[in-house]
Amino acid sequence: MLKIGFGRIDLPRGGALAVGVIENKTMTPTAALVERKTGGALTRAIGASRFTGKKGEILELMVPRGLDATRVLLVGLGKAESFDALAAEGLGGALVGKLALSGERTLTVALDALKGNRLSTAQLAARIGYGARLASYRFDKYRTKEKPEKKPSLVSVTVSSADPQGAVKTFDRLAKVAEAVEATRDLVSEPANVIYPESFADECRKLSKLGIEVEVLGVKDMQKLGMGALLGVGQGSARESQLVVLRWRGAKGPKGPIALVGKGVCFDTGGISIKPAQGMEDMKWDMGGAAAVYGTVRALAARKAKIDVVGVLGLVENMPSGTAQRPGDVVTSMSGQTVEVINTDAEGRLVLADAMWYCQTKFKPRCVIDLATLTGAIVIALGNVHAGLFTNNDQLATHLVAAGQAEGELLWRLPLAEDYDKDINSDIADMKNVGSGRGAGSITAAQFLQRFIQEGTPWAHLDIAGMAWTSKDRPTVPKGAWAFGVRLLERMIADHYEGK
Repeated sequence: MLKIGFGRIDLPRGGALAVGVIENKTMTPTAALVERKTGGALTRAIGASRFTGKKGEILELMVPRGLDATRVLLVGLGKAESFDALAAEGLGGALVGKLALSGERTLTVALDALKGNRLSTAQLAARIGYGARLASYRFDKYRTKEKPEKKPSLVSVTVSSADPQGAVKTFDRLAKVAEAVEATRDLVSEPANVIYPESFADECRKLSKLGIEVEVLGVKDMQKLGMGALLGVGQGSARESQLVVLRWRGAKGPKGPIALVGKGVCFDTGGISIKPAQGMEDMKWDMGGAAAVYGTVRALAARKAKIDVVGVLGLVENMPSGTAQRPGDVVTSMSGQTVEVINTDAEGRLVLADAMWYCQTKFKPRCVIDLATLTGAIVIALGNVHAGLFTNNDQLATHLVAAGQAEGELLWRLPLAEDYDKDINSDIADMKNVGSGRGAGSITAAQFLQRFIQEGTPWAHLDIAGMAWTSKDRPTVPKGAWAFGVRLLERMIADHYEGK
C-alpha cells in the first residue's frame, strides 16, 4: 500500500519533487524557489516545450542541478481559483501514474496557497493524497512471475503545505473511504471460484469488527419468506443463494434508516438464455452493485457516521443446469406479485425485487437506493461516462446527481412513464421480466423494479452496468474494478442525511 504523508513545505533531500504552475506559465512560490536554485532550469524547460500550466499538464526534468531531488515535475494547475477537489485528486493520481514504474521510491508534492481558491490548502493537500492513494491500487495477488520492472517502485507520497495538521485531519476521513473503495475493488476483481454467494457472505461477516450488524439468510430462510423471484435465479447453481443484511446504527433518534440494496450475481452465464462465450469472463463483476453497498456501509461505519443505514445484498449465481429456471416459468415474488420469466438473462431485476421488498417490509426505510449492473442497454445509451438514474423522487435525484458530480461518479437521469410500464404486462402473470422489443431496455427494467416499491417510499435505481469495470486507466481509477457508487453514496448520505 502506498504510504501517504503530510508535512510543511520544504525541498526534499532526494526523490521526486512536484511543484505547481498556474495557467499562462505562472510559477507558484515553491516552483519559483526551484527556478532560482536551478539557475533558471524551469524557464528553459518550459520554453523548450508546449507546457503552459493548463490543468493536467506535466513536464519532467531529470537530475536538476542545484537540488537534491532526483527529478522535478512541473504540474499544471490551470486557473488558481478553479483548482477544485477533483482536480487535486486527479493531480495526485496522475503523479502516481507517472512515477509508479519509474524507479523512484518517494515523491514530495509542494502545494502552495492558491489565491482566490475557495478550498483551504489543507483540503487540497488531503485530496491530492486521496487521489494518489486511489490511483495506486493494484490487484496482483495471482501474479507469480511478474518482472521487477513491472512492479511499482513508488512507496510514499508526501504532500507539503502550510497546514499539514489540517491536511492530516481531513485525510483521516478520506482514508477510510479509500479503504472501503479498495476492499470493494478487491471483491469485484476476484474470480467467481473465489467470490460466490457463500464466500461473499463470509466477507460481509468480517464487517462486524467495525460495529456493523450482519445477518445472513440462506435458502430455507428465503423460502419461508416467499422469495420465489430471487431463489428462481439461483436454483440452477450448486452454490446456495444468500441474502445478506448489513446494519449500521449511528443515529440518535427514531428516524428510519437509509436503505441500500445491491444486485449480487456473483457469476452470470445468462442461465438457459445463455450468453455468448466471448467476454463471459467479465460476468464475475455482475455483483458490482452488491459490492458497492458493502463498501458504502463499510465506509460509513469506519468513520462512525451519525446515520442509520441498512444494506441488503442479494447474492446468487445464475447457471444453466437441469434444475435451472426456464424461459416461460412463472415465479411468485415475496410481494405476492407473479412474474413470467421470458429471459433468464434478465435475472438481476428478479433478485432486486425480493431484496427490495424484504428491505421495505422489515426496516421501513426513509428511502431505498438500489445499485445494479442491470442492463447492457444502459451502456449503449450512456457508454462508460455516466451511470443511469431512475427515480420516483425529484429531491432524491437532485441529491444523487450533486454527490456524483462532487465525487466524479456521474449520473444521468432517464424517464419513467406509464407507457413504458405497459410494455412489461404479461398475458399469464402480473408482469414479465423483459419488455416486448429491443427498445428502452433500461427503462423497462426500471419500471419492473418500481412495481416492487411500496407506496410513498422514495426510491432511486442506479444502473451501473457501464461503470462497474473500466477497460482503461483513469486518474484515480486504475484499469479494472471501479467500486463505482461507494464515494457517491457516502457523499450523498453525508451531505443530506447524516445527523438530520
